[in-house]
Amino acid sequence: MLRYVEAAASWLFASAKAHDAKAFTKGPAFTSHPSPTIPVTSPDCGPDGATLSPEHMHGGQGKFPELQWEAVQGVGQWLLVSEDPDAPLPTPICHGIYLGIDKDKLSVTNDDFKQQDPKSTRLTGGFYYGANRRGNIYIPPRPLLNHGIHRYFFDIIALNEPLAEAFVASKPTREQVAKEIDGKVIAWGRWTGRCERKWE
Repeated sequence: MLRYVEAAASWLFASAKAHDAKAFTKGPAFTSHPSPTIPVTSPDCGPDGATLSPEHMHGGQGKFPELQWEAVQGVGQWLLVSEDPDAPLPTPICHGIYLGIDKDKLSVTNDDFKQQDPKSTRLTGGFYYGANRRGNIYIPPRPLLNHGIHRYFFDIIALNEPLAEAFVASKPTREQVAKEIDGKVIAWGRWTGRCERKWE
C-alpha cells in the first residue's frame, strides 16, 4: 500500500525538485564564497556525480560515503553538511550535519560516524553531529519512489576559527549552524552522489 502512496506522491510532485537556491551553501555565510573551490572526492563511491550503490542507501547498509578533500590555508576547523535538494519539500532535507572536525583531518569514512556514548553527540571520528531532519546521526538516501534521480550534496566547509565547544556539542539545527558560521567561512567544496528508487 505504501508503494502506491509513494508513486502517487511522486506523480503529484514530479516538478518539485532542484531546490538548489535554498541549499545550505546559499546562506548569508557564503556571500563572499558563492562557488565551491575545494576539490572533494569519494574513494569508495567514485567521482563527483557518481551513482550511490545500494550499500550507501536506506534499505542497504546505509553507509556514509568516504570523502577526501584538500587542505586550505587558514582553516581553523571543518564543517560537513549533507542534504537532498531534490526532495519534494520547500527546502532541502538535511541528512546530516557534523561540527568540530579537526583542521588537520582531511577525510572521513563510515567508521567515523559511530556514536561513542548515547549521552553525547561526539562521534568516533572525533567530531560531533547536529540535528538533521530526524534528529539522528545520519539519514541514508531514500528518494521518493518513481520521483526520478535525487542528488545528495556532501559539502565540506572551511571555517577560519573553531566554533565554541559548547555549541558544537549541543546538537544544533541546520538553521542555528548557518547563523553561527556567518563571517567564518573561507572556502568550501562539494561531492555529489546520485540515486533513485524505481517501481520494479
